[in-house]
Amino acid sequence: MANGTRRGFGAGDINGFLGLVVDNLSILAFMAGALTGLYGVPAEIVFGRMFPGTALGVLLGNLAYTWMARRLAEREGRDDVTAMPLGLDTPTSFGMTLLVLGPAFTAWRQSGMDAEAAGLLTWQLGMASLVVIGLLKLALSFAGEWVRRTVPRAGLLGSIGGTALVLMGFLPLLEILRVPVVGLVGLGIVLYALVARGPMPFRLPGVLVAFLAAAVLYYALGAAGLAGPGFAFPQAPTLRIGLPWPNLGFVDGLGASMRYLPLLIPFAILMIVGGINVTESAHAAGDRYRTRDILLVEALATLVAGVCGGVAQTTPYIGQPGFKAMGARRGYTLLTGLFVGLGGVFGYLANLVELLPLAVLAPILVFVAISIATQAFEATEAKYHAAVVIAFFPALAQMLLIRLGDPAVVPPAHFAALFATVDHGLPALAVVVLLGNGFIITSMLWAGMLVALIDARPLRACRWLLAAAALTLFGVIHSAVPGGGLYLPWTLAGLPRTLAFQFAGAYCALAVVFALLALQRRDPGPGAGAAH
Repeated sequence: MANGTRRGFGAGDINGFLGLVVDNLSILAFMAGALTGLYGVPAEIVFGRMFPGTALGVLLGNLAYTWMARRLAEREGRDDVTAMPLGLDTPTSFGMTLLVLGPAFTAWRQSGMDAEAAGLLTWQLGMASLVVIGLLKLALSFAGEWVRRTVPRAGLLGSIGGTALVLMGFLPLLEILRVPVVGLVGLGIVLYALVARGPMPFRLPGVLVAFLAAAVLYYALGAAGLAGPGFAFPQAPTLRIGLPWPNLGFVDGLGASMRYLPLLIPFAILMIVGGINVTESAHAAGDRYRTRDILLVEALATLVAGVCGGVAQTTPYIGQPGFKAMGARRGYTLLTGLFVGLGGVFGYLANLVELLPLAVLAPILVFVAISIATQAFEATEAKYHAAVVIAFFPALAQMLLIRLGDPAVVPPAHFAALFATVDHGLPALAVVVLLGNGFIITSMLWAGMLVALIDARPLRACRWLLAAAALTLFGVIHSAVPGGGLYLPWTLAGLPRTLAFQFAGAYCALAVVFALLALQRRDPGPGAGAAH
């Protein structure tokens, strides 16, 4: 037994390591590309301050999960225990980048602040947001089952599925098509290997083959002058050593983070419920980890990362049975944690991100988005699929805001002008703004309402609608102020007050309609009385 339980490393761990590292590298590449390229955050702040703490969370979480796997193997006398994979969470990392950090940096810059000062404030905001998420997850670790019972699965999976589809699927797809030859080849190999499960040469991991093929093709086309006008060979890598020491920078960002609670709260809830689902999938594969242990590790890893400068939360990945099927044990999590954690300290993660364009790394993100959106339907009963679909719509509004111009940087006068030409209702762009603000919670509420109706419980649907009305009054959803901030309803005046009460009143009116419909006697259906 001793020899078997000590054998924690096998050939499958190499495949597992490559897959887990490329996942994390893709997320970091998108974050860096968006922050430095799209928003203009100084690279030294992104790579030298944000990356080390973020990578530390991956290191600590994977070390803890490796130790948990070893303990389980020794307790059960098995050598086939597979560690729980942990890495950066893709949807919320995209959300932090596109909905929190980037817009905040742009707003500070437009207020007249120089890039360095705005970048430091953005980093502190990211730290504070991660600390808030970590504390929420720590508290919810002891109430995860209650959250799971309260929010319908269609609401939880639909909201995250919509976020994945439009933010981490559609937006990276645009990056793929900016260099179409490279991007489509990489995406095609990923779909062939991971969706169609086609065989790869020499049994190589499909992610690695796609990664290498796209990178070689990109630089080959670049050398031939065919990669497009934006191509440039990378300069010599800059060594950026950043030690993720604990610091109190997050304290300075706490005030700014409060306006983003409508995003941070569902980010934490989704990770707790996801952690429960992941643990259950590991149980089905034969590795019975304690759910609370899995949740506490991810909460503590996120919290420590935030205190040490990180800006993206960690989560256990859903693919533990897949890693087990490829023969991975506990070596792959140990290797991943060390590679990513040390890469954040010594700077080679930043070098890899700078060397590889998003067109090379984005295909794996599109695959993950497809997987999450598909899972929303597969893990939900067919009768609730309509509730999953309705949860996608608010995320579409948020995606339009990102592409058309984030409201966080729109001057109040311009925002008010959106509603100045009201004729037979609000202008379409104004509706997009209101629907996009607090979109994740809106998705959960709409799906919860529809699930209740499908279950023939209109009074329960009324409760979901009244909750939506109350949250609307405080700006948690449908915020009527620039940037989607929270407010106390009695402090509003003018147009924002009108909008807040109009939307809250709409939810209340629909609740009254459903309450009246609940008074009807239900038709028992054809054939119900045949026995008599």
